[in-house]
Amino acid sequence: MAQLIQFPRKAAARVGNTLTEPLRAAWPVFSVDDFGRDPQLVSALSPLAKLRWDVTVGGLQHLPARTGALLVCNSRRWSLSSVYAALALSEAAGRPVRFVGRPDIAPLGPFMRRIGGLLAQPTEVLGALRHHELVLVSAAGTSHPRHAGAVPHDLVGAAVVAGVPVFPVATMSSSLGRAARAEVGPQVRPRRKRRGPLAEVELAEQVQHHLQRMLDAFGGMQTGVAPLDWLAEG
Repeated sequence: MAQLIQFPRKAAARVGNTLTEPLRAAWPVFSVDDFGRDPQLVSALSPLAKLRWDVTVGGLQHLPARTGALLVCNSRRWSLSSVYAALALSEAAGRPVRFVGRPDIAPLGPFMRRIGGLLAQPTEVLGALRHHELVLVSAAGTSHPRHAGAVPHDLVGAAVVAGVPVFPVATMSSSLGRAARAEVGPQVRPRRKRRGPLAEVELAEQVQHHLQRMLDAFGGMQTGVAPLDWLAEG
């Protein structure tokens, strides 16, 4: 007959506390916010992110200081533009910028939630916007660094329902180096007031148009000499 061996609970608790207390002191247990972002983790990972991307941020004057807003950036495939742009804008603006597109599977999903990732679901985006958060979504990925893909109208619809402004964020990064750029443009205002699905579809098309216009106006990202910079862009 098998015999169950029990260790003294107090002794086990003392050993457990001895091992975990230094970690608890260095890393607060309840450090995450209402949407799962951990500012302690983001701060710890910031130096590592800067080793990969040296992001120049512009246009911060367009963003609201306290209220919610939807930000829409262009995306070159595999560039992680929404991640580096969100991290750089968060640091520059002094408030969290959450990015949309984290997977819902472990271990990557929970990790990306801890650094500010949200699911690409209108309900999750709407909830964050209604709580006065800055939320960054990506247009469809393209193979060309200066092409703006289609903007997801269902996520733009969350901004329409929440009644918050929408801002384009033109991004550019080098696949051969660390240089990157995130430029916030002026608020995109609907041409006409509509109700129903057409409102979000038309606004999404306007945002794509504004993004493309900003990308077309981008000068040399690194040297100021366009032909040289094109060699560094991927």
